Amino acid sequence: MKSLFPVICSDTLQASKNFYVSLFGLEPAFEIDWYIQLRSPDDENLQIAFVDTQHPSVPCHYQKTAQGVLVTIELEQVDPIYDKAKSLGLAIELDLRDEEWGQRHFMSVDPNGLLVDVVQMIEPSQAFLKQHGLA
Repeated sequence: MKSLFPVICSDTLQASKNFYVSLFGLEPAFEIDWYIQLRSPDDENLQIAFVDTQHPSVPCHYQKTAQGVLVTIELEQVDPIYDKAKSLGLAIELDLRDEEWGQRHFMSVDPNGLLVDVVQMIEPSQAFLKQHGLA
């Protein structure tokens, strides 16, 4: 296997690009009028792509926007991205918080209506570890 990344059917290609570029610093790896592929400047294996929902390469029964998809992006430090998302006026669906299972995170929504869970791994609580037989 050489790579694995999601390709999201989208009616908002440029807005999708702008969201991931402005918030996460991704850069275009490939871009044409009906397809945009973005990658991390630090690791070319971290990618996400968007295809025009109506493009003929997408079978007719699948020519609709994605639903029920949660995009998770793990970072070393989540707080600066949370502040950036707020300063960009992005919708925050879940405020920044620490979870007992070992995540500090918030959720925003991308131009396709997909939840974007921005995560920093932290120590899980002892109560969580004990509850699940991990302590």
